[in-house]
Formats: sequence, C-alpha cells, structure tokens
Amino acid sequence: MSVTGTPERIPVTVHGDDPLVLAGLTHHLRASPLIEVRNPMGAGQGPTGVAVTAVTAVAVLATERIEEPVLGALSRTGPVVLVVPRLSESELLTVLDSGVAAVLYRHEVTAGSLRDAVRTAARHGRELPNAAVGQLIDTVLRLRRESATPAEDIRPPRGRELDVLRLLADGLETREIAQLLDCSERTVKNVLHGVTARFRLRNRTHAVAYALRAGYL
Repeated sequence: MSVTGTPERIPVTVHGDDPLVLAGLTHHLRASPLIEVRNPMGAGQGPTGVAVTAVTAVAVLATERIEEPVLGALSRTGPVVLVVPRLSESELLTVLDSGVAAVLYRHEVTAGSLRDAVRTAARHGRELPNAAVGQLIDTVLRLRRESATPAEDIRPPRGRELDVLRLLADGLETREIAQLLDCSERTVKNVLHGVTARFRLRNRTHAVAYALRAGYL
C-alpha cells in the first residue's frame, strides 16, 4: 500500500522470443491498473536485458522450451510466471525444482488469468493449471508405486534427513529449508543427495514420494 492509501502497482518484466506472443502478453498486462509493465522484452532478448529496479519485479516468461539455466537465473531475481504451450512430466518437475511461482498454458491465457498469476507470484505463492496439478498428482502416485521397499540393512532416514523431507513435502524450496533449519543451502542439497543415493532414488520428488510410501513422514 502506498502512502496515499492506494495499492502499489506490481512491476512486471516480459521475456520471450516471439514478438506476437510478447505483444499479446504485454497488452493483457497493461489492461490491469494493478500492474506496471517495465522494460518489455523484444524478440530474441533474454533475461539479462532487464534493468534492475528498486522493487523486485515479477518476470513473465513465454517460451516453447524449458531451459533450466534460464528459469533458475530468472527465479533468482524474483518471482517467475511461465507461459508455455504444455509441459511434459519431466518439464513439470524441472519447473517446480527451478522455483517458478506460476504456470499458465498459452491457450488458457486471458487478461484475468495473467493478472491473477502475477498477483500470486508477487505474494510468493504458487499456481499451476488444473491439468498440471492432476499431472503432478499422477506423477507422485506413480513414483510411490515404483518406490521399492528398502533392504533391511539400509538405514532409514532420521534427524535432519527427516526434517528436510518433511519440509520438501510441505512445498518449501531449498533456500527456505536452509533458513528454517539454520544451515546452508549446500547442506540441504548434501542431505538430499545422501538420501537419494542411499535409496537409489531419482530426484527430490521421488524422495518425498518414497518417504511417504515407506511411512517415514
């Protein structure tokens, strides 16, 4: 809220390679009095072209390809709203691991849905399309079915390992877990690596699904 009592506008930067898609997104964003489009990206420009502002901006990225380095770089500068045609299972997991705040499927984008996604991202919330939520649930259930029962000689997770797994199951990111446990992000990653290596799991989502199935959480 500003000193005049009116809501502060949310600064937004727009990223992507397709000029027509960028123009459409920018038009939708400018239709909302709650959003201020800053430094809209031109065709072919990347996230490094965004000027630094005093207020952390929400980045809207329209892309055909999920590139983890780009998502990670944008997420480190502020919340990201991702606009994509569709996500495969592996892409969905990559997006969630990269810390993207909201996902919109391109054919479902309207001025209202884009505004709501930006507001959710600005509040550091999470938003996924209904289809992606169902896909994520199916993935977790499949991973739970595929998780093998550990051999008796493998030590079950305990102590900090359980703390990390519980916080992951609650949807927290590595940075947030490190803050809550008063440790470094590297420590959290090392704990996760130890669990996934010991139980031969593929990634953090698989680790949470395994811990739930095995009754550790």
